[in-house]
Amino acid sequence: MKHVIMFSGGIGSWATAKRVAEKHGTANLVLLFADTRAEDEDLYRFITEAARNVGAPLTTIADGRTPWEVMRDARIIGNSRIDPCSKILKRQLLDRWRNEHCDPEATTIYIGIDWSEEHRIQTVRSRTHPWRYEAPMCEPPHLTKVEMMEWAESEGIRPPRLYDLGFNHNNCGGACIKAGQAQWALLWRTFPERYLKIEKWEEEMRACVGEHSILRDRSNGTSKPLTLRAFRAKLEAQQSFDANDWGGCGCALPT
Repeated sequence: MKHVIMFSGGIGSWATAKRVAEKHGTANLVLLFADTRAEDEDLYRFITEAARNVGAPLTTIADGRTPWEVMRDARIIGNSRIDPCSKILKRQLLDRWRNEHCDPEATTIYIGIDWSEEHRIQTVRSRTHPWRYEAPMCEPPHLTKVEMMEWAESEGIRPPRLYDLGFNHNNCGGACIKAGQAQWALLWRTFPERYLKIEKWEEEMRACVGEHSILRDRSNGTSKPLTLRAFRAKLEAQQSFDANDWGGCGCALPT
C-alpha cells in the first residue's frame, strides 16, 4: 500500500505524516508538496526539516507560475469564491500526479485537516471515488494547532514563522485570495512590501478586467468591491474593518 501525504507546509500536514509513519512506516510513504512559487521563505526551511524528521523523501511538483501569474493569464482577479490559482497550482496538479503515479486500489491519500474541520473529510470522500482519502488528525487523540506546534518543537523543529506572526495558515506567504479583511490587515502590518506588490497587481488587473477586487466591503448591509488600495487607506486612517473576517483556505482539497 502506498501512503501519500498532501504535505502543504502547514503544521497539520507534518502531524498527519508523523501519525501515518508511526502506523505504517516510511518505506512506501510519499510527502507530496505542490509549490505555488509564492510561499513564505520560511516554509521551505520548515518543510525540508519536517520531511527529514518524518523520514521520507519530499516530492515537489509545480506548474512554474505563481498565483498572480495564473490569474493574470486567466484574466481573473480571484477572491473567496473564484480561485483559479488553487485549481491550477494545487488541485489539478496534485490530481494529475496522483493519477499518473498511483493505483486507487493500492493507495491511501492523507490530508492535514484536524478534528475542528472533520466535516470536510466527508465532503472530500464523496467527491473522490474510487480514491481513498483519510485525515488522521481528525482521530483521537485530538490535538489543537498549538499542541501540534509544541509537538514539533519537542522534536527539534521550529514551526513556520507565519503562525508566530498570527496567520492561521502557512500558505502563499499569508497573501491568499480566499483570506478576509483580518488576514489582509495582518499582512499589511507584518509584510507591507508583500501587500504593496499585490496591491499594484490588483490595480493593473482592474485596468484590464474591470471593477473587481480580492476583498469585499459588506458594511451597511451591502456587498461591493473593496480594493487593496482602499483597504490600506482605511487601515492607515485607523478606521474600523471586519477583524473577525479571516476567510478560509483548503485550496488543495478536492472539490
